[in-house]
Amino acid sequence: MNQPTPAIVTQSAVRRLPRIALILFCVAYVLPGFLGREPWKNADVSAFGVMLEMAAGHSGWWNPQVLGVAVEESGPLPYWLGAAFIRLLPFVSPDFAVRIPFALLLALTLVCTWYTVYHLARQPAAQPVAFAFGGEAKPTDYARALADAGLLALVACLGLAQLSHETTPDLARLAWVSLLLFSAARLAHARSRHPVRGVLTWGVAVVALVFSGAPWIAGLLASGLLLILWLSRRDNDPDAPQSDWTQETPASTLHPLLWATVLLVAAFAGAAFIGLVPEPALQTPLSEVQWRSWTKLLVWFTWPAWPLVLWTLWRWRHQLLRPHVALPLWAVLVSVADSALSDERDRALLLALPALSALAAFALPTLRRSVSALVDWFTLVFFSGCALVIWVIWVAMQTGVPAKPAANVARLAPGFVPEFSFVLFALGAIATAAWLWLVAWRAGQHRQALWKSLVLPAAGSTLCWLLLMTLWLPLLDFGRSYGPISRRIASLVTPQSCVLADSLSQAQIAALQYHGGLELVRTGSSDEGRCRSLIASPEHQATLDQRIDLTQWAFKATVRRLTDNKESLLVFQRVSR
Repeated sequence: MNQPTPAIVTQSAVRRLPRIALILFCVAYVLPGFLGREPWKNADVSAFGVMLEMAAGHSGWWNPQVLGVAVEESGPLPYWLGAAFIRLLPFVSPDFAVRIPFALLLALTLVCTWYTVYHLARQPAAQPVAFAFGGEAKPTDYARALADAGLLALVACLGLAQLSHETTPDLARLAWVSLLLFSAARLAHARSRHPVRGVLTWGVAVVALVFSGAPWIAGLLASGLLLILWLSRRDNDPDAPQSDWTQETPASTLHPLLWATVLLVAAFAGAAFIGLVPEPALQTPLSEVQWRSWTKLLVWFTWPAWPLVLWTLWRWRHQLLRPHVALPLWAVLVSVADSALSDERDRALLLALPALSALAAFALPTLRRSVSALVDWFTLVFFSGCALVIWVIWVAMQTGVPAKPAANVARLAPGFVPEFSFVLFALGAIATAAWLWLVAWRAGQHRQALWKSLVLPAAGSTLCWLLLMTLWLPLLDFGRSYGPISRRIASLVTPQSCVLADSLSQAQIAALQYHGGLELVRTGSSDEGRCRSLIASPEHQATLDQRIDLTQWAFKATVRRLTDNKESLLVFQRVSR
C-alpha cells in the first residue's frame, strides 16, 4: 500500500536557480585551493610525490613506490591521473599539472550530486501531493529545484572544503562514489530513456573505485544499492511496462540490473586476481574518548546537512524503503560505519557527503518557514563572523593593527613576512561584496523557492573558503607546506651529491625531492656509499646507529619547521669514507 507523500509544493516554489549563477557558484568553489599554492602536508604532498616518481619512471605504474618502498595506498588509479598529466603538460609546473585532473574530479562530484537528486526526485514516491484543482509542482521542475538544493547542500558542508581540494586518492574516491550513486539513481528511474548508459556509468564507477584503493567499500556499497534497486524495481511505476527497462538494451531479455550485477562481480574478481583486494583488517572497538572525538567530527564535518537529513528521515519515514530515500541512506550508512572503523575518520566520512546532501534536499519540501528562517539567521551570523575574523587578521598582518592578532600571527608563524597582493585582495573584496549582495537579496521579499534555504549556507562556506585561499594563502603556504624547511635543508647539504634518507615519511621525502631538489637515497641501498649528506628523523635517532656507521658522520644541524617546533629533521655530514 502506497503511503501518502509529505511534500506539499506549489509550482511557484520550484522556479529554477539561474544556470549561469549556479555555474559561477561552482567555479568560485572549485578553483580556489587548486590555484596558486604549494602541496600541503601530509597526504597532499605524499600523493604528489608518488605521482612525481611515476612520471619520472622511478616507480612502477601498477605498484606505486617512493624510493623503492611501496606506498600505503593500494589503488594506483589516482596516481595514474596525476602522473599522466605531469607527462602530458611538461610546460607547466608539476604541482599545477596534477591539480587539473583532481579539479575535474571535484567538478564531477558536483555534477553527479545534482543529477543524483534530479533522478531520485523523479521517483513517483518522491512527488509532491497533487492538488484537487491543480497548481502543484510539475515533476521536472520539482526535480530540478531539489537538485539545485542538493548541490547547494553539498557545497555548504564544512568538511568538504579542504579534503576536496587535495590531490589525494580520497578525492578520487569521492568522485567515484558520487558517480556510483548517480548510476543507481538513474537505474532506479523506471522510464529512463537510456538504461545502457546507466549500466556503463555503473561499471565505470565500480572499477574506478576498486582501482582507487577502496574495493571493500565498492563491493559493500554497490551490493546494497543493487539490492534496493531489485526490491523496488516494480514499485517505481506500476503502470510502466517492464519493457521500459530493456527498451534499448542489446539483449532485451536481460534486465539492466543483471548487467550491473555482472559488472560488479567481474570488477571485484578481476581486482582480486591481480592483487588489488587486500584482506579486510580487523578493527578494535572505539574507546570512550574516540567515540566523543568521532561524534564531534560527525557534527561539524557534515554541518549543515545532518539536521536536514534527520528531518528527512522523520518526515519521509513511511518511504524509507523507497529508492529516493533508501539509496542515499545506504550510502551514508556505509561511509559512516567505515569512518567509525577507519584510522583516518575524516577522510572516510568524506564519502558520505554526496548522499547526505541528497537526503538533505528532500527535507526542504516539508520544512516549515520558521525553521528555514532560523537556518538563515544562524548561517548569516556564523559565516559573517568568520569572514570578519579573516579580514581582521589579514589587516593585522599587513599593518600591524590590531596589535594582538598581529602578535599571534608572528608567534604562530615566526619568520613569515606578509606581502600585499592586489590580485588576491581584489578577489577577496569581490567575494565579500557578492556575499553582502546575496544577504540583501535573501532578506528581500521574494517568492519562496525550495533551494533558498540553502543559498546562504552554501554561499557562506564558499566565501570563507575563497577568503582563506586568497587573503590567507601566503600564510597558509608558509605554515602548511614543507617548502621552507626543504629549502633550508637543501642549503646545508653537500651540493652535487646524493643525500641519504633515514626513517623519513613519504611526505618528507616528496617535499625534499620537489622543493629542495635533492637526490635522495634510502639507507641500506647500494648507492649509499656515494652520498655525502644524511637526513634523519629524530623519532628514530635512538636506533640510527643500527642502520648507519655513525663514526663516518658528523652532526651538522637540527632543522625545525618554523610553524611547528615538534617537527624537525637532523642533518649529518660525512667525514670519512
